[in-house]
Amino acid sequence: MSDYKLLINGALVKGDATLDVVNPATEEVFASCARASKGQLDQAVAAAKAAFPAWSATSIDERRAVLVKIADAIQANLNDLARLLTQEQGKPLADATGEVFGASAFFRYFASLDLPARTVQDDASGRVEVRRKPLGVVGCIIPWNFPMILMAFKVPAALLAGNTVIVKPAPTTPLTALKLGEIIKDIVPPGVVNIIADANDLGGEMTRHPDIRKISFTGSTETGKKVMASAADALKRVSLELGGNDALIVLDDVDLKETAPKVFGAAMQNAGQVCIAAKRIYVHESMYDAMCDEFARLAGEMVVGDGLEQGVQMGPLQNKQQFDKVMGFIESARKDGKVIAGGGRQGDKGYFIQPTVVRDIADGTKLVDEEQFGPVMPVIKYSDPAEAVRRANASIYGLGGSIWAKDSERAWGLAEQMESGSVWVNKHADLQPHLPFGGAKFSGVGSELGEEGLKEFTQVQVLNMAR
Repeated sequence: MSDYKLLINGALVKGDATLDVVNPATEEVFASCARASKGQLDQAVAAAKAAFPAWSATSIDERRAVLVKIADAIQANLNDLARLLTQEQGKPLADATGEVFGASAFFRYFASLDLPARTVQDDASGRVEVRRKPLGVVGCIIPWNFPMILMAFKVPAALLAGNTVIVKPAPTTPLTALKLGEIIKDIVPPGVVNIIADANDLGGEMTRHPDIRKISFTGSTETGKKVMASAADALKRVSLELGGNDALIVLDDVDLKETAPKVFGAAMQNAGQVCIAAKRIYVHESMYDAMCDEFARLAGEMVVGDGLEQGVQMGPLQNKQQFDKVMGFIESARKDGKVIAGGGRQGDKGYFIQPTVVRDIADGTKLVDEEQFGPVMPVIKYSDPAEAVRRANASIYGLGGSIWAKDSERAWGLAEQMESGSVWVNKHADLQPHLPFGGAKFSGVGSELGEEGLKEFTQVQVLNMAR
């Protein structure tokens, strides 16, 4: 077991307590790490607040250089971070390697951006400029499904804008974040980046803390509501990337053999533990039976196991709470539809669930209406594409969605009608650092990534001078 410490004010420090970390493939504790107390959170916030004036006064070129050094450091430690990520999160090593590489790429992308002043008037009567100023201390709360890449959605943008940060990973996946603190502690000035771990007891303290000026949170909609309410007293800025129940609509002209594996992958990536996974699959009645059969075949062929083993395509659910929740979805689906693949636990150790396909299920059932966040795909029949879009839009969620068709222009017209922050045509869950990402309705507030995401970490200042 390695010695995983907190990063506070440029120093690696022991926690006031410790936290055991379970490998979800074995259900065994494989490491322990420092666990921060409320007092240590306060120390981290104080350090970030003290570091803010000097950091915000640096040039954007200096901040860019730090982001590039962090990107280089992540890439230099790629293999160690990926293996650690698989052990604590469960995903196959190839996927973990891709996630760590992606985190490095996202830091590098934000290092390419700028926040120039914009002149909106410059004439005989006066000069007006619009500038973007940093906010102060930013709290970044990271979920357990993608601990590295979702950290990289937030931290580089916050730093480039001139803010200082407190990073809090999920209690079940704290190790890669703490390891990153060890890697970058001599790259960033003391107090600019602070990384703590908790046992689910410090999130509320962060959202209420008077010296944290913004919370960037990724997680469930219910927790997001609590974050927003808690931040209200201090009028704290919030960015919330929340739950999704993405609808994927397959039109009647697709090539079955070409489309089915892509749709199946959109539902099963990371064992379905993706906010923008395809969670409701609407298939036209003309190919419904054939598509269901193909999904069942793909599910039966999928290799499920410990992510460190060669050839594994899907790992376990990340934690027991989520495992139990998804098993509950499967039990309800047995009553509401027909399970044609999977439908149970795999093995007797680890949080493994068989890739599960459910057909003959309808809107209004638990599996269709709620977010399962696991490897269980409901396949729903429809006859009219406009009706399918209406049914897709009936959800309280609006994070992502997709339309699949040979006639891409027809699909584009339907995509425009979907009430989602991101809508894809003939692909799903395509997130890139230069594209803004955010949810509609109950799926979030604000956006991340791209220039729009960078601006979320700034305050507009208007300089207006008479002549």
